[in-house]
Amino acid sequence: MIGFLVAGLIIGALARLIKPGKQNLGLLATLGLGLVGSLIGGLIAQFFGTGSIWELNVLGFVLAVVAAVLLVGAAEAVAGKKAVARR
Repeated sequence: MIGFLVAGLIIGALARLIKPGKQNLGLLATLGLGLVGSLIGGLIAQFFGTGSIWELNVLGFVLAVVAAVLLVGAAEAVAGKKAVARR
């Protein structure tokens, strides 16, 4: 379980580094998006038959980072709409 949390944090941090611009996300949001991204990447990798969702493999890791980048972009879009609505 601790390894899953650490991997989620690493994946979320990598996603924020890859995504250009400044993201207004805290540590918990980064962790959450990284965890969800790792689950999505693991499921897609499992669909391709490269292993179990709970195994750490290269394809799963790459797909997890890609999914997390997309999730960071979606979180920014949602946060941006809320900020515009408040003005």
